[in-house]
Amino acid sequence: MPAVKGDGMRGLAVFISDIRNCKSKEAELKRINKELANIRSKFKGDKTLDGYQKKKYVCKLLFIFLLGHDIDFGHMEAVNLLSSNKYTEKQIGYLFISVLINLNSELIKLIIQSIKNDISSRNPVHVNLALQCIANIGSKDMCEAFAQDLPKLLVSGDTIDFVKQSAALCLLKLFRTSSDVLPPTEYASRIVHLLNDAHLGVVTAAASLIEALSKKWPDEYKGCVPLAISRLSRIVTSTYTDLQDYTYYFVPAPWLCVKLLRLLQNYPPPEDPGNRARLLECLEGILNKAQDAPKSKKVQHANAKNAVLFEAIALIIHMDSEPNLLVRACNQLGTFLSHRETNLRYLALESMCLLATSEFSHEAVKKHQDTIINSLKTERDVSVRQRAIDLLYAMCDRSNAENIVAEMLAYLETADYSIREEMVLKVAILAEKYASDYTWYVDVILKLIRIAGDYVSEEVWYRVIQIVVNREDVQGYAAKTVFEALQRPACHENMVKVGGYILGEFGNLIAGDPRSSPQIQFELLHSKYHLCSINTRCLLLTTYVKFCNLFPEIKHLIQDVFRIDHNLRNPDAELQQRAVEYLQMSRVATPDVLATILEEMPPFPEKESSLLAKLKKSKPQVEELENQVAEKKQRPTAIMSQNHDVSAKLIDVDTTTSSIVNTNGTSNTNPLVDIFGSTQNGTNHANDVAVQNAQDITKFLFKQSGVLYEDDVVQIGCKLETRTNLARLGMFYGNKTSAPFADFQATVSCPGALAAQLLSQAKPVDSVIQAGAQVQQLINFICVNVFEKPPVAHVTFNYVAKDGSRQAFSKSLYLPMFISKFFEPTDMTSEQFFNRWKQLSQPTQESQQIFPAAQPMDNEAVKTKLAGLGSKLLTDVDPNPENFVCAGIVHTQTQQIGTLVRLEPNKQAKMYRLTVRSSRDILAKHICELLSPQF
Repeated sequence: MPAVKGDGMRGLAVFISDIRNCKSKEAELKRINKELANIRSKFKGDKTLDGYQKKKYVCKLLFIFLLGHDIDFGHMEAVNLLSSNKYTEKQIGYLFISVLINLNSELIKLIIQSIKNDISSRNPVHVNLALQCIANIGSKDMCEAFAQDLPKLLVSGDTIDFVKQSAALCLLKLFRTSSDVLPPTEYASRIVHLLNDAHLGVVTAAASLIEALSKKWPDEYKGCVPLAISRLSRIVTSTYTDLQDYTYYFVPAPWLCVKLLRLLQNYPPPEDPGNRARLLECLEGILNKAQDAPKSKKVQHANAKNAVLFEAIALIIHMDSEPNLLVRACNQLGTFLSHRETNLRYLALESMCLLATSEFSHEAVKKHQDTIINSLKTERDVSVRQRAIDLLYAMCDRSNAENIVAEMLAYLETADYSIREEMVLKVAILAEKYASDYTWYVDVILKLIRIAGDYVSEEVWYRVIQIVVNREDVQGYAAKTVFEALQRPACHENMVKVGGYILGEFGNLIAGDPRSSPQIQFELLHSKYHLCSINTRCLLLTTYVKFCNLFPEIKHLIQDVFRIDHNLRNPDAELQQRAVEYLQMSRVATPDVLATILEEMPPFPEKESSLLAKLKKSKPQVEELENQVAEKKQRPTAIMSQNHDVSAKLIDVDTTTSSIVNTNGTSNTNPLVDIFGSTQNGTNHANDVAVQNAQDITKFLFKQSGVLYEDDVVQIGCKLETRTNLARLGMFYGNKTSAPFADFQATVSCPGALAAQLLSQAKPVDSVIQAGAQVQQLINFICVNVFEKPPVAHVTFNYVAKDGSRQAFSKSLYLPMFISKFFEPTDMTSEQFFNRWKQLSQPTQESQQIFPAAQPMDNEAVKTKLAGLGSKLLTDVDPNPENFVCAGIVHTQTQQIGTLVRLEPNKQAKMYRLTVRSSRDILAKHICELLSPQF
C-alpha cells in the first residue's frame, strides 16, 4: 500500500471537501446518501477489504455521524479493526466503538474480549487504547468485565508509567459509575503508595483516584495523609527548575498541589506532631509565595498560583485550629476583594463566608466590612453581589447588625430579582437574631414588606406575628406602626395581612388617639378589602369580628359588611362560611360569650425560627440533589388561632389548583392526556397502569409544589427543586386516618423509553406511618435526554377503615416532571433574541400552533404562567408590546438546548399563535404541545 495513501486517507479528505462545498442542505444530504450507499456496498461486496480500507470507511461513517446523521451499520467492521496490530487502525476502531456502540448490542461480548486481549498485551500503546475505550464507555458492563484486571494493572510493578496514569483515571471513571468496582481493603495500601511514585504524572492521576476512594472508605485510605503531606512538602519547597517538566508558568506542579490539598480535606488535622508541623509549614509556604512578586505577567501564572492558594485556604478553614493561619488567610483574601478579576472577587467572598463562621477569624473578616458593602453597591456581576450578601450575613453579630441590616435594606430596593427572596429571609433572620430593641425589629420587617412585598414569604410575616404576640412591650408600637404603614397609597397585600392580624389583636392599644379611632381603623382596613385575595379577605373578616368584641360601638358597621351579598353568597366556601358564622355570632352571642370566644391570642410556644430552615431550602446544592439523606419533615405549627386560620393542612406546600376552562365555563378534559399516551380515565396504554391524576397534572407546569392526590385516607404532596439537569423532588405522605399505615411503599418507575431519558433514584421510606403523621421521601432525577412522558409513582399500603375493616390502598400517580423543569432562564436583548430566532429557521427547528383562547386573555395571568415555566420572560424585546417572548436553555446530561418561545395574542379574534424554536426538533414540538392548551 503506498505510504501517502495509508497515512493521508485521501478518499476521506475528498469526501470532507465535497461536504464543505455543498451549497444547500439538500445537496449535502444527497452526497452523504451516495457515500453511505457506496460504503454499504463495499462492506457487503465479495471483495475482502484490507485494514486501510476498513479504517477509511469507518472514518467516513464517524464523520457522517458527527454531522448529525444516524449510523446503523459498520459496527462489525469497526470491531474487526480492534484486532489489527497497526496503531491507526486499532485507534479508529476504538474511537468508533466509544462513540457509536449501543451497550445492548450483541457485539458487546466481542468488544470486551478484544479489550481484554489488548489489556494483557505487551504493547503499552495498545493497553492505553483499551483503557481509554473502557473509560469512554464507562458502563456497568465495563465495571463487571474489568473489575479484577484494572486494580492489578495499576499496582503491578511491571506496568510502565503512562499506562499507570491511564489505569488510575480509568479506574476512577468506573468507580464513579459503580463503587463496587474496587474492593475497599484489598488494594488500598498499594494504591495509597502510588503517592510516593517517582513519576509525577502517576502521582497526579493516583491523587484523583485516592481522593474519590477516601471519601467512601476513609479508614481504609487514611494512610494517604502522611504521604500526601510529604509529597506536598517536596513540591512547595521546590523551585520551578526542580520540577521543570511539571512546572506551569513558573508554578511547580500546581494541579497536583490542588489535588493533594483537596485530598487532605477529607480527613481531620493530623495528630502526629511531625506531620502536623510539616503540613503547617506547607500552608505557610503557600501563603508566603502568594505575596511574592509575580514571576510572569501572563494570566496563566496568576491562575495557577491562585488555584493553589485558594485550595490551601480551603484546607486551613477545614482544619479550623490555627488562629494565625486563619487570620493570614483572611487578610490575603481581603486583597482580592477589590481585584479587577471578577472570578477572584467571587472566590474571595465565598471563602471569607466560611472564615466568618470561625471564632478565630470572625473579627478579622469584620475589618473588611466597608469594602464588602462597597462591592455590594458597585459590583456589576450579580453572582458576586450574591456572595457579598452571603458574607455580610455570615459576619453579622450584635455589634454591627444594625449597620449591616440597614445596608442590605438599602440595596434591596435595587437588588436583582433573582436574589430578593433570599435577601428578605436573611434580613428577617438577622433582625430577629440581633434585636436588642424589638421596635427596631418591627420597623425592619415592615420596611421589608414595603420594599419587597412580593418576595416576603408567609414564614416572614408569620414570624413577626409570633414575636409581637409574645412580647407585650412591643404590641402598642407594632399596632401604631402598622396603622401608619396601611395609610400609604401603595400598600402591599402582605402589609394588609400583618395589619389585619395585629390590629385585630391589639388595635385597642391605639384606639384612644382620635387619629386611630376604632372606626378609622376599621375603614382603613376595609378600604383594602376589595383589592385583596380571598385568603386575605378571610383574615380581614376575622379581624372585623374581633373588632366587634374590642369596639362594640362599631359593631353595626361591621355587621353591614358581613351582610353584603358579595360575602354572604360568595362562591368561595371559606369566605362565605366566615361571613355567615361571624354575622350570626355577633348577633346572638352575649358580650361575655363574645369576649371569651374572641379573646386575645395566647403567647406562642418558643421555638427555633422556621426562617432558618427555609433559607437552607432556598439554595439547593448539586451535592444535595444527588446525595442528600431523606429527612423527616416537622409538621408546621400554625401561628393562627382557630379564629384566624383555616384548618391546618398536613403539609405546608401550596395546595392551589388550576383548571382549564372553556369560554362557556365548563372544564376541559386534560389536553396533556394525549401527549402522555393516556386515555381520559387515566390509563396508560404503554404499561396498562391506571394513573389517578392524569387530568390535573398540568397544574404543575407553572409551579413547583402542590398536592398530587388527596382523599379521606391520605394526602400526597410534592415540592420540586432543580439545578441544570438535576432535580430533587420531595414527596410528602400524610396519614389522615386515626390508625397507622402498614407495609407502606412508594416506588418510582420511568416506563418504556423514559428509562433511558430520565434516571431516578428514590430514597426509602419507613414502612409504617403513624396516625396523623407525615413523612417525606426524596427522589433524585437526572435528565439524560429530552423526554415527553412523566415518571410514575406507585404508592401502596394497608390501613384500618372507620368501620374496622382492613383495607389496601394502591394508586399510581404522574409525578410533576416535565422537560420544562430543566430550563435555565437566559436574558437577551431584542437584537440577540431575533438574531438567534433567525438562526433557528429550519422547518425541523420550529413548532407552531394557532388556537382559540380557552381562558380570558388577561396579560398579567399570561405573564404569571410564562414566568413560572422556567425560561426567562423577556420584556421590551418584541416589537409588538402585546406579544410575549421567553428564552432559556434546557439542560440534559447529553447537551444543552437553546429554546425560544413567542406567544402572539389576537384579542379581537380571541386567538393565540404560539411558536417555539429550538435546536432540537423534538423539544420544540413537545414544549409547544405542553403550552398551547394552557392559554
